[in-house]
Amino acid sequence: MQVILMEKVGNLGGLGDLVNVKNGYARNFLIPKGKAKRATPVTLKEFETKRAELERAAAEKLAMAQTYAEKFDGVVVRIERKAGVDGRLFGSVSNFDVADGLRALGFEVEKSDIRMAAGPLKMIGDAELEVSLHSDVTAKITVSVVAEQFRI
Repeated sequence: MQVILMEKVGNLGGLGDLVNVKNGYARNFLIPKGKAKRATPVTLKEFETKRAELERAAAEKLAMAQTYAEKFDGVVVRIERKAGVDGRLFGSVSNFDVADGLRALGFEVEKSDIRMAAGPLKMIGDAELEVSLHSDVTAKITVSVVAEQFRI
């Protein structure tokens, strides 16, 4: 299916690009999220009339994401989990746990925005993770996983 992109989509294209994608990807993700519209003569003409407005809105989103990324500089999220004597966790720390930790610190992020390249954390220690705030903007955070203290 040929679609016109209404915003930049990673590994696909930028604002206004005509791309061919699989039907399911367009129907189930791109079109419902407002990231694309079907490329018909009517929508192409409509897009050209709104192009300047859409480019201005995209530039504003990028500027907001860059200023928000500066707030993440030096952020350390501390997460306590039960662990064995060898430092392995009983379970793991996922992007959901990191998103909860960031919310507790006052940052609003979705769990899907947290990039865990090596998968869930399964050991005690510090790990650097990326938070994707925009398709062009990522922020680095440190997640410190510590052993939960036994309470008697």
